[in-house]
Amino acid sequence: MPEGKEILLGRTLDELTELVTSLGMPRFTGKQIAQWLYDKRVTSIDEMTNLSKANRTLLAERYTVGRTAPVMSQLSKDGTRKYLFAVSTGGLVEAVFIPDKDRATLCISSQVGCKMDCLFCMTGKQGFKGNLSSGEIINQVLSVEESASLTNVVYMGMGEPLDNATNVLKSISVLTSAWGLGWSPKRVTLSTVGVRRGLERFLSETTCHLAVSLHNPFHEGRLELMPAEGGLPLEDTLQMIREADFTGQRRVSFEYIVFDGVNDSDEHAAELARLLRGIPCRINLIPFHQIPDVPLRPLSRDKMEHFKHQLESRGYTTTIRTSRGEDISAACGMLSTKEQMARGGSAPR
Repeated sequence: MPEGKEILLGRTLDELTELVTSLGMPRFTGKQIAQWLYDKRVTSIDEMTNLSKANRTLLAERYTVGRTAPVMSQLSKDGTRKYLFAVSTGGLVEAVFIPDKDRATLCISSQVGCKMDCLFCMTGKQGFKGNLSSGEIINQVLSVEESASLTNVVYMGMGEPLDNATNVLKSISVLTSAWGLGWSPKRVTLSTVGVRRGLERFLSETTCHLAVSLHNPFHEGRLELMPAEGGLPLEDTLQMIREADFTGQRRVSFEYIVFDGVNDSDEHAAELARLLRGIPCRINLIPFHQIPDVPLRPLSRDKMEHFKHQLESRGYTTTIRTSRGEDISAACGMLSTKEQMARGGSAPR
């Protein structure tokens, strides 16, 4: 990235219009630049050929497109591909491409590290290193090899998306606006532990799908797994969801990583069912990917099926998510941690 230059990628049409008028260019130039960035997906200002040579030169003096290729990738035997991107803070973030029949999903990151410090998450062990800009978020979508064939994007990579709400919501605007990538909001899902202010904005400013990281229906049990429960109690998140409009095609789901002997009992299933009563939703049970120095164990398939049956018998649509990419440091944060340490960075906490 040219030093000292500002990035165009990730800017909204209004921001691009304001930018060009401040440089003395016609207002419509903002729409032209948006088309080059998001429809034609150029990587340099020189490629914006319907801008005059003088305007391209003027633009290039202060700005750059901001597209950067991944620094490395790993391909799993099941077709999952994990990418590593360098970002402006000097850190590394991951994006994961997951093919599944007619779906081609990209899981993207929103922060370097994470403040939430969930016990089961490798990203949290890195500590918080910084927010990604909207451009760095969109760059992941545009710069993976499979970009042109993507059907879905999920904000489930490194970081808590709603702890970086302004940049994340701007990137969603780029994804879903006619002047941007023009995707239906139904192709986008955001996962959160329940950051109140960010969640309020997400529910009011978008119609994208919501996934809530739940993992334990009991307050004390969830607090042990997810320290954020102390300041962001699940009860408050569920109340906000009950008050939100989910009458259209928008969906809410609950993510539940199942740990052997921790959150897998019949009592947990019964409390989870009670807690979610009245919320039309799907429950996704997720196998645990073992990470170093964490005293949590994956649940056997038989026990996972039993837990699923407990929820289904109470009327909940419940799925067991298939483990993907286990041969390529699949757990979120594993690859970036390994590469960071290989480059001489500090070990996770």
